[in-house]
Amino acid sequence: MLAIVGEDTVHRVEGLPGESAPVGLTLALGRLRTLGVTGLRVALPAPGHPLGLSGPPEFNARALDAEEAVVCFGAAFGLVPEVYEAGPAGDVHAEVVWHVLPVREAPPADVPSLGEAERELAEALREATQLLAKLDVAGSGPVAEAAIDAYRARAERGQEVLAPGYPPRAVRVLELAQRVALLISLAYDNGHGAAVTSAEMAARSEALRPVERTARRAQVAAYNSMVEERERGAG
Repeated sequence: MLAIVGEDTVHRVEGLPGESAPVGLTLALGRLRTLGVTGLRVALPAPGHPLGLSGPPEFNARALDAEEAVVCFGAAFGLVPEVYEAGPAGDVHAEVVWHVLPVREAPPADVPSLGEAERELAEALREATQLLAKLDVAGSGPVAEAAIDAYRARAERGQEVLAPGYPPRAVRVLELAQRVALLISLAYDNGHGAAVTSAEMAARSEALRPVERTARRAQVAAYNSMVEERERGAG
């Protein structure tokens, strides 16, 4: 439960069958189980890339606006978060309402296997790093290396990236995907570096875009690996 809530103060679930008002997260998870839900898939869609979604269009549109969603396994429901700020000035906190919507029971879009994700990540990271270094743009030098070293130090202090029970490959893929995502974030946050012409900026963005897409695909593959294994076992 703490992994779901994080540092947010309140999570509520709205639109559950049989409930006329929003309910707390604990009650909602129990109710979903009674409705036949046996697992949850993560979706991380972005414009032009409905990653992890299966439709219908109404659900996909809400998920794309939020850039994240949860799709139930075992029953045709999906949940899309909406974040609000609440509380008096000086004590503002985040509250999240999860909207339950019908989804299409179909394979999620563009989610690779763990093996595919691992291979794609290694290749994309290598190619993008070479290109970014060649262009001498932000995110490819000492600043990026220092941030990644700090990330590794946090991981070595025992921070779990996945709950116990996930396959070791899923942990490995998610850790690599998070490092790749960090590199991309640094490259965007630190500006264009030496890419001062429009052509250089376009080349930089062109290098980052497929790597960012690959990192998101790998994260979804890692998060969903337990559900996917269960589905294959039931098939």
